[in-house]
Amino acid sequence: MKAAKFNEIFDKVIIDYHFIDDTNQELKNPFHSESLEHLLYKKCWIDTVQWHYEDIIRLPDIDPKEALILKRKIDSSNQLRTDMVEYIDSYFLHKFKDIEIEPNAKINSESPAWAIDRLSILALKIYHMNEEVLRENASKEHQNNCKVKLKILLEQRVDLTIAIDDLLDDISKGKKYMKVYKQMKMYNDDTLNPMLYKNK
Repeated sequence: MKAAKFNEIFDKVIIDYHFIDDTNQELKNPFHSESLEHLLYKKCWIDTVQWHYEDIIRLPDIDPKEALILKRKIDSSNQLRTDMVEYIDSYFLHKFKDIEIEPNAKINSESPAWAIDRLSILALKIYHMNEEVLRENASKEHQNNCKVKLKILLEQRVDLTIAIDDLLDDISKGKKYMKVYKQMKMYNDDTLNPMLYKNK
């Protein structure tokens, strides 16, 4: 599967989410549970919900108690996001497990799934920047500034899409190899975060 298909899936997720546009709505993944498409859809859904959490928590008049609840949701979402990246990388590890690695093969600075993570976030940036371009109550100056930003985001997506295809192609030919590193997040772990364990 080419990375252009990843973009199609991410765009579908974002459109599906905004049909109701509610962070509490149920995820209805249309893809088979063991497919890469399923993982990509779920990954972008998590990103999309978190995007809106991040918007809501910045409301200047938000109730502090509600903000704390939302912060906990953002922390949980971050963990889910990281887990999904690791699931996607595990998919690629399994896919390429029988590839003979060349003696001079090198490891990439980021795994395929972390590059795909950036592609998912780019899809969200593009969607919401385009909303600003089309916002009727915005000034022409604002719309024009957003058009410039949107053009850059679209260019970034083209470049990143090509880079992901190149990386996966290199891995499939043994020119590069990959590893999956657990992110070792500490803030949610009551054995690693001193704010959580010091009073136990």
